[in-house]
Amino acid sequence: MNTEILAPMPGTIFQVHVKPGDDVIEGQELLVLEAMKMENPIVSTAAGKVKDVQVSVDDKVATKQVLLIIE
Repeated sequence: MNTEILAPMPGTIFQVHVKPGDDVIEGQELLVLEAMKMENPIVSTAAGKVKDVQVSVDDKVATKQVLLIIE
């Protein structure tokens, strides 16, 4: 079963810490979203392997946009 990690708010991708194929654990920081002049860590909600990273550094994202997928 795939888990989609969604943007909680609009902002800009500041850092990406994982790539496809990486194993992640629940609660692990995956990327950092800059919004309202604050850096917001985005963490994994499930353990698994990163299937797809759909954003890069400096990308603008919308609320509920898919950032990455964990399988």
